Amino acid sequence: MSLKEQDIVVILRLVSLGERRWSYPSLADDLFMSPSGVFGSVKRAVDCKLLDPEKKPRGSSLEEFLIHGVKYVFPPRRGGLTRGMPTSYAGPPLNSLIVQSTEHPPVWPYASGTARGYAFYPLHKSVPLAAEKDVRLYELLALVDAIRGGRAREVLIATQEIKDRLHPRKRARRFAEIAQDMLERP
Repeated sequence: MSLKEQDIVVILRLVSLGERRWSYPSLADDLFMSPSGVFGSVKRAVDCKLLDPEKKPRGSSLEEFLIHGVKYVFPPRRGGLTRGMPTSYAGPPLNSLIVQSTEHPPVWPYASGTARGYAFYPLHKSVPLAAEKDVRLYELLALVDAIRGGRAREVLIATQEIKDRLHPRKRARRFAEIAQDMLERP
């Protein structure tokens, strides 16, 4: 069974939910997809070992796939100038970490979008709607887009951000170690 682009969107929504409970109809509403489509996505993700049998994201497997595989399995499709939602380096969180160029940014085509830029087609047509409702999902999708179609520096920063979001305890531990080191310095 092969993954579909929408499966990545569903998995990232589960990551953004964290430990919160969910149902197929609620997930479908959140993502503007059908419940049967979401069910199929979850089944494929479990079969591919990106979700465990309890349907929770497998952090290490998912990290490996997002960083090393997604750009080959789902390469970016680009288009001309359009109105849309900023993604990749122009979307959160990278837009606050990378100095923005004067070029038109990559955007998901979306009639209600706030930016004008070059089309970077999302993994699923409902992505802009779902991203408007969930900032954490928006950040994850924009980071994946940076990995799929960004330059080396953008990919490097997006990779670290993805790791931090998939393993929040490691991130907290790393910050604690840095703080401890700073306190111990003379």
